[in-house]
Amino acid sequence: MRNLLSSSLLLQNLKIKIYRTVILPIGLHGCENWLLTLREESRPRVFENRVLRIIFGHKTDEVRGEWRKLHNEEIKGLYSSPNIIRVIRSRRMRWAGHGEYTAERRGVYRLLVGKPKGKSPLGRPRHRLEYNIKMDLQEVECGGRYWIELAQDRDW
Repeated sequence: MRNLLSSSLLLQNLKIKIYRTVILPIGLHGCENWLLTLREESRPRVFENRVLRIIFGHKTDEVRGEWRKLHNEEIKGLYSSPNIIRVIRSRRMRWAGHGEYTAERRGVYRLLVGKPKGKSPLGRPRHRLEYNIKMDLQEVECGGRYWIELAQDRDW
């Protein structure tokens, strides 16, 4: 795909459509269950910036007249879609709302709200999916209500 995205024969709009329809779904497969810490959030961002740098190519520096790579802020200005972390969070919240409607014995529900039995290992507790969903809701400023109540407020 690198040769296709870096080709000068294709328009940038077509390259962005290829990125959105082919590359992004493959890169985000199963992202609804990812437990992203701050360190792990950088990996999808690096992936997205790398692909967008290939699509938009290099830029000529006005002062020196030399080719240089695009900075992250310049890439954000050229690419109008939401960043990859926001897409992951929205998919995770949508999946959590869907999982709330499943029966309690199913695996989706147990993954969302279930607590493992037995002794927990020493050290800091690991992140749970429920914690990540609560953090996502706080960023969207819906943190005052419990996320299960938000999922049940749907109009069908």
